[in-house]
Amino acid sequence: MAPALKDGDVVVIRRAAKAKPGDVVLVRWPHRPGQLSIKRVAGPGYFVVGDNQFASTDSRELGMAEVLGVMVYKLR
Repeated sequence: MAPALKDGDVVVIRRAAKAKPGDVVLVRWPHRPGQLSIKRVAGPGYFVVGDNQFASTDSRELGMAEVLGVMVYKLR
């Protein structure tokens, strides 16, 4: 999620919040249930993308994501 987030950043996620396009969200992939990712909502149906399109695995490869929560704060 660079440049918005870097390794080591701490974020607060609000579970059960309704995500809208542009929100940064915590997601899980149906085909990879053990993997959690932070992505940005790009469109309806929870099509999510990483901010670095050249180094991101996202809905373009994995399909729609299950949104678990919306980022509300970045602490550092």
